[in-house]
Amino acid sequence: MKTFHLEIQTPQKKFYSDEVGYLQASGTDGLFGVLADHAPMVAALGFGVLLVRMPGGEEKFFCTGEGLFEVEQNRAYVLVDTVEFCEDVDAARAEAARDRAEKRLKEHPENLDVERARAALFRALTRLRIAGKS
Repeated sequence: MKTFHLEIQTPQKKFYSDEVGYLQASGTDGLFGVLADHAPMVAALGFGVLLVRMPGGEEKFFCTGEGLFEVEQNRAYVLVDTVEFCEDVDAARAEAARDRAEKRLKEHPENLDVERARAALFRALTRLRIAGKS
């Protein structure tokens, strides 16, 4: 399997760097995949799962926040506000976040930022869906 270099970075640190065979990401317009020798591309990333397939077939799953993706000359860059391995997602914390978001939306106080509350609920539900995925 032909490979390309992948770097995943947050504002705080370089989180991951390795040669990979395939990447699938959650773009704001839907899922997309990248193989070696992909044409140059830039995409906005939404909150979701980043799948990385290693040359030997092993798969790694990352839970990423919003950010940008760029690929050029067999180098891919994922620049996101948050990232963690999916198996490290804390299900109890995600459940608490879901409950808080649902409560805010149900009570709907006058000063509620509905879009922000819906986004928080979506993130919590996504984290619950992928908690423990490896």
